[in-house]
Amino acid sequence: MSADHQDGAHDAQEFGQLSLSVAGSPLKIHKVFCDVQAGLTAAEADDLATKIGIPAASLPKAREALLGLYKAFFETDASLAEINPLILTGSGDVIALDAKFNFDSNALFRHPDIVEMRDLDEEDPSEVEASKFDLAYIQLDGNIGCLVNGAGLAMATMDTIKLFGGEPANFLDVGGGATAEKVTEAFKLMLKNKGVKAILVNIFGGIMRCDTIAAGVIAASKAVNLGVPLVVRMKGTNEELGKQMLAESGLPIISADTMADAARKVVDAAAGK
Repeated sequence: MSADHQDGAHDAQEFGQLSLSVAGSPLKIHKVFCDVQAGLTAAEADDLATKIGIPAASLPKAREALLGLYKAFFETDASLAEINPLILTGSGDVIALDAKFNFDSNALFRHPDIVEMRDLDEEDPSEVEASKFDLAYIQLDGNIGCLVNGAGLAMATMDTIKLFGGEPANFLDVGGGATAEKVTEAFKLMLKNKGVKAILVNIFGGIMRCDTIAAGVIAASKAVNLGVPLVVRMKGTNEELGKQMLAESGLPIISADTMADAARKVVDAAAGK
């Protein structure tokens, strides 16, 4: 039994979604789309409970659980609130045996009580370190480090690397406001993974200017004493200036013009070609 966000609009309003299913029957999923202004209603809760086999005598307790789930979901700015399993006892009680919550990180400033419960020991140390510098970083199993600005471009970059036979070592989005310090920390994060054999920097200079990234790449390469091949592809604002800075840096940077060119070159570099 879970509540989660449902993208889309109806009468210019965003909706939440409550889903229930019977254990062992994932295809028997019952849903109700809740107007976030009205919330889940008692009638909707009763209808869902009836559909999953809650007897009439236990409907008040099931209703309480469902309304409570939606209330917790809404008031904590959760992206997911799940009770699994929800059981019906022989005496007719409805009990939540376990629960799971995911929270919208952009809304945590409103919930210091939730932030206090964060257990850093349960998180990847590299991802914790990345969050200190406002970097979106997830370590993967490959050997090609990726530094990209923008989540969509980062996903496309990883897909292109795989298309040319390589394996990305991480997802890393430096965002639209990367500084030399952020780029340096990004390089340090990638290089903590001893499996990284080459790095691809793929930048689209929109809000982020290519010369700013070039300065960051040069500073980072020198700061970490970079010892693996580095391929850089940048397009957009101040592109020519950025390329000139890289060319005049004296660093062994491999330049690329297209996504395909960059992916092919970094896959070859990681393979020692």
